[in-house]
Amino acid sequence: MRNRKYIFILISTFLTLHVSAFAGEINLNDAVIVISDDSEHIVQVSAEVLAEEIEKRTGIKLPVVHSWPSDKPVIAIHKSNNKKYAKKIPESLNRPFHEQDAFYLSLIHENSQPQLWILGAHRRGTLYGVGRLLILMDLQKGSITIPDELDIYSGPQYQIRGHQLGYRNTANSWDAWTPQQFDQYIRELALFGANCIENIPMQDSPSPHFKLPREEMNKKISEICIKYDMDYWCWMPAQFDLTDTEKRVAALEEHEQFFKTCPRLDNVFFPGGDPGHNHPRDVMPYLKELTKLLKQSHPTAGMWISLQGFNAEKVDYFFDYLEREKPDWLEGVVSGPGSPSMSETRYRLPKQYKHRHYPDITHNMTCQYPVEWWDQAFALTLGREASNPQPYYYAKIFQQTAPFTDGFLAYSDGVHDDVNKALWSQLAWDPEQDVQKIVTDYCRLFFNDQVAEKAAYGILALEGNWVGPIRQNGGIEATLAYWKDLEQEYPQLAGNWRWQLCLLRANYDAYQRRRFLYENDLEIKANRILAKAGDIASGTAMQSALALLKQADNHCVAPDLRQRIVDLCENLYQSIGLQTSVPKYQAKNPERGCVLDFVDYPLNNRWWLADEFEKISNLSTDKEKLARIKVLADWEKPTPGSYYDNIGSVAQSLHTVFCSDVAPHFAWWDEGKSRARLSSQVFQYSPVLEYHDLDPEASYILRISGFGEAFPRIDGERITYTMYNKEMETFKEFTVPQSAVSDGTIKLTFDRKTEELELNWRQWSHISDVWLIKQ
Repeated sequence: MRNRKYIFILISTFLTLHVSAFAGEINLNDAVIVISDDSEHIVQVSAEVLAEEIEKRTGIKLPVVHSWPSDKPVIAIHKSNNKKYAKKIPESLNRPFHEQDAFYLSLIHENSQPQLWILGAHRRGTLYGVGRLLILMDLQKGSITIPDELDIYSGPQYQIRGHQLGYRNTANSWDAWTPQQFDQYIRELALFGANCIENIPMQDSPSPHFKLPREEMNKKISEICIKYDMDYWCWMPAQFDLTDTEKRVAALEEHEQFFKTCPRLDNVFFPGGDPGHNHPRDVMPYLKELTKLLKQSHPTAGMWISLQGFNAEKVDYFFDYLEREKPDWLEGVVSGPGSPSMSETRYRLPKQYKHRHYPDITHNMTCQYPVEWWDQAFALTLGREASNPQPYYYAKIFQQTAPFTDGFLAYSDGVHDDVNKALWSQLAWDPEQDVQKIVTDYCRLFFNDQVAEKAAYGILALEGNWVGPIRQNGGIEATLAYWKDLEQEYPQLAGNWRWQLCLLRANYDAYQRRRFLYENDLEIKANRILAKAGDIASGTAMQSALALLKQADNHCVAPDLRQRIVDLCENLYQSIGLQTSVPKYQAKNPERGCVLDFVDYPLNNRWWLADEFEKISNLSTDKEKLARIKVLADWEKPTPGSYYDNIGSVAQSLHTVFCSDVAPHFAWWDEGKSRARLSSQVFQYSPVLEYHDLDPEASYILRISGFGEAFPRIDGERITYTMYNKEMETFKEFTVPQSAVSDGTIKLTFDRKTEELELNWRQWSHISDVWLIKQ
């Protein structure tokens, strides 16, 4: 049903998208851009940006002048308070502005020559007007046209709209950038409505890709923010014990020096945890002292803190501190991964303090907003930082969280989330915007007007690739075919890195689906061979099964797709510095978007079975060997009338209750190359299962595999165990009360061990497999 619903949405989207058709168009090939000779810096930059971006797309360089021509179309860019051209501003634009970054974009017909006005309010308004105009223009080689009716007022609803571009080794792309690439990307974020950038100036080791030393690039990014009048934030944790006086003094001195060398700095964000483990009683005095140093160099800069990783006692202490001390040096609180709920934070936060969201729009799993019920085949191969356009999903998250905030500054570690950045920026500007319109505008600005609607449909189809089981999602092949057609139709976009990201995902998704179907079929056949152990020698059964499974190591199901993936990874490294491999492209670690290193990771259990066969071969008796082989063969196929759930698998959780706010957790063991059973690598902490049509006369045993403790309840009542092993891939067994199945249904829930919540999440007990076995 979820697939059908999503396909319907995509079809409806495609049908409702329409080619731009205006009542008429005006040609601006010979227009001039007029600004006042006393224009503020940001107005001058806005004019330069418009001229440069038009030239890139059309080959036409519109002149930027200070005098008003009488015989040419004019694009006038001015601040609303510009006195020199006050008499020129049309009366129809003599209207109030309601938001700080707002603009008017209006076409006036006068004396047979059109006047296109971009009138900005206060700071940056003209730059955002330029961004909207570039989206509305039809820019082709040798041609600049606009609709002949244009009268727009637009202003942002949220005052904080930004993205983190931390210049550090952890980033999977921009650690390889030049200052010019940072300049272009920050410009493009601004064109889509962003007004702030956050750097990570100190944390992490240097990258082998750095084009400039960190200190120099930190200064360059700050200068770029000056150029585009973007607020400059810095993320600055304390990864040491703040009670260590020597380290505390050294940190303050290091920060003071950084503040002095920073051309522009508007805000400092201190994460309370992730990283860091200091108590707020030590954090707050430290931040008070740090703020003093900050304001010596940047008097208007603000200090922010997140409560990430704080337990209930620390959270209470922090809010009690605010009530008691009322610190005027604190600007606001940031809600990020591991923070208290956003509604609770806003409710407890005194009104004088601002509240900023720190949404993780960059990671796909083991994160704040994981992909909803992602198929494990994608989790194992695409990992945490693959290209991840999810416009509908992130729009839903934005609508749920934004009302509690003054805006957002998103966590990002690379360009793979570029669509998500544009979406969040635009929704923070106008939350009422339609998702498909935002995606189409994105494609119009970064591809071209002719392909915009087609490419938007293709991006939405990529999001649909991740909905439901990979086996059942035939749309994955349709998406690949669609992008192949676009690739043939628009070869001029081959060098565009955003285009390359879309092509990589389309090819990669289809390749993994074909591999999954092939390798899963091999495992089914191998289990049939194992089921015959006893009729044939145990050693022979294992050898035959393993030989069958290993065919996947020597047979590529789609060599053309695999080579295309390799080529696109190389293209992306050359075009934007994307590091999709540790050995080939020197990514920091396999978790950082290294899709090329996992392109052939097993999608069946052949590694695990090979290890199990070796253990079985060392057992003493044939009886022991046959018993263990039977467990392996029947793992997913228990006795008739019994049920099996792979708790984290969207395809094999037939009795698991799916909730939109609950997603499976994917393990990251052995740098992503774990040999554990695939079902062991995906789990939940407190799953809920419902069974119907049980035999009311039968007896059932509940069997569980996972790690650590398990406290199951049947219809709300605790049940007792008869077997209790805590190690991974061993079993716990519980007797299901006969009275519970008398109506043919049961509901299975699990309690949490509350003491574990104080531990790192990697140490929490979890559940991977559940069987309800009929006796």
